[in-house]
Amino acid sequence: MDFNVKRLAADAGTFLSRAVQFTEEKLGQAEKTELDAHLENLLTRAECTKHWTEKIMKQTEVLLQPNPNVRIEEFLYEKLEKKVPSRVNNHELLGQSMIDSGNEFGPGTAYGNALIKCGETQKQIGAAEKEFIQSSAINFLTPFRNFLEGDFKTILKERKLLQNKRLDLDAAKTRLKKARAADARAVPLSTTSPPGDVGYTANFAFMVNFLHVKWLKAEQDLKMTQSEFDRQAEITRLLLEGISSTHAHHLRCLNDFVEAQTTYYAQCYQYMVDLQKQLGSFPSTFSSNNNQSLASGGASISVPTIPVSASLPAAPGRASSGFSELRSSSGSRKARVLYDYDAAGSSELSLLADEVIMVSSVPGMDSDWLMGERGNQKGKVPITYLELLN
Repeated sequence: MDFNVKRLAADAGTFLSRAVQFTEEKLGQAEKTELDAHLENLLTRAECTKHWTEKIMKQTEVLLQPNPNVRIEEFLYEKLEKKVPSRVNNHELLGQSMIDSGNEFGPGTAYGNALIKCGETQKQIGAAEKEFIQSSAINFLTPFRNFLEGDFKTILKERKLLQNKRLDLDAAKTRLKKARAADARAVPLSTTSPPGDVGYTANFAFMVNFLHVKWLKAEQDLKMTQSEFDRQAEITRLLLEGISSTHAHHLRCLNDFVEAQTTYYAQCYQYMVDLQKQLGSFPSTFSSNNNQSLASGGASISVPTIPVSASLPAAPGRASSGFSELRSSSGSRKARVLYDYDAAGSSELSLLADEVIMVSSVPGMDSDWLMGERGNQKGKVPITYLELLN
């Protein structure tokens, strides 16, 4: 119990000394030990890193989840360490509405079939968006958050300790300065003591000796606080120099984020190109009738169309005699690839422009696809990317 009381009294004395030193520094009544320029630059760099990491992370969260209410809900689930319930995103909702309406109008009708195909594509885009969000959260947001909640909090703790050690050092300097001044004033007075006054001389000698001991103790305190300050400054400097490693790690995370974005947008582009071709295979008279019926409601209405041939070479029609004969037979034929195709899944086969592969029809397969073979590789290929060879 005595030890605890002494410890509490010592801590209170240290706290009071720091408070006095801090107040006098603010009032300009005490000197302040300045940190070296290198350490100050490291501290500034750490603060800058923290500021922009927070801002980038916040804006990325807004990009991945624009709905603020959903972000708050996900944050609460994370703090409660509970699994976030799976949600249907907007693309999937739109896709399901299109599929339901297409089935209502009839899959056999041109409009109903187009709605179903659009809905399936929207659901594919929705699934790709979920993969992108999950990948970005793991590979980009999590490392940023770990830095703010881990490494930077450690830096703040050590920086606070450095500030306390600096206050202790400056307080020790002030005490030594006062002790030296008191000792200097006492020495001249020793020569002016009344002659023959033994009691006065003894008391004065005791006071001089006391002041000298106090001076020596102040010097020891200064050496100790200087050593503690230098040690804490070195610890803080090593931690702050680790910010360079943090930047290198965040750079790798940024590359992962860009790669995830590239994959996501490439998938969306491929899905839409495939959908555009499928919609382009509908009878032209159907779209012409739609344009005419819209134009009949107003003289200046025009409906723009996006031709597939604007960005991709033309492919043979689905109803060409060659593909019809191939589907009706059980054999296989050679086909030339018109342009590159990246497989969207393990059941498909990636293609390179101008290569020749073997294709065959499989019972039950969608009429837009054939089974392709290249050596030991086998998988589905879209017929719009192929030209049958004689």
